Amino acid sequence: MDQTIPPQQCKNLDEIRAGMDAVDREIVGLIARRVAYVRAAATFKTSSENVAAPERVAAVLKTRREWAEAMGLSGDVIEGLYRDLVAYSVSEEHKQWKANQVTPL
Repeated sequence: MDQTIPPQQCKNLDEIRAGMDAVDREIVGLIARRVAYVRAAATFKTSSENVAAPERVAAVLKTRREWAEAMGLSGDVIEGLYRDLVAYSVSEEHKQWKANQVTPL
């Protein structure tokens, strides 16, 4: 269960920082979970060229920008974060796709 204090109820900077750290830990955990899905997607790709899926990347960036703006965040900043995340994800998916192609002796 989440024990963090809501931001508006924090009484000092230490409580604010503890809350931010807790959120960041959740974000890192969610990124790890997302990357697990990315690696699993490699199983369904028929070639290394299919891993990048530029049309999917464009759609992801567009929707994440829209989600960010709807929540009052900078679309530019969130799109930049997702560009980095997607680049990392594609790299991880390529590694997984190559590993999947290795046939046991």
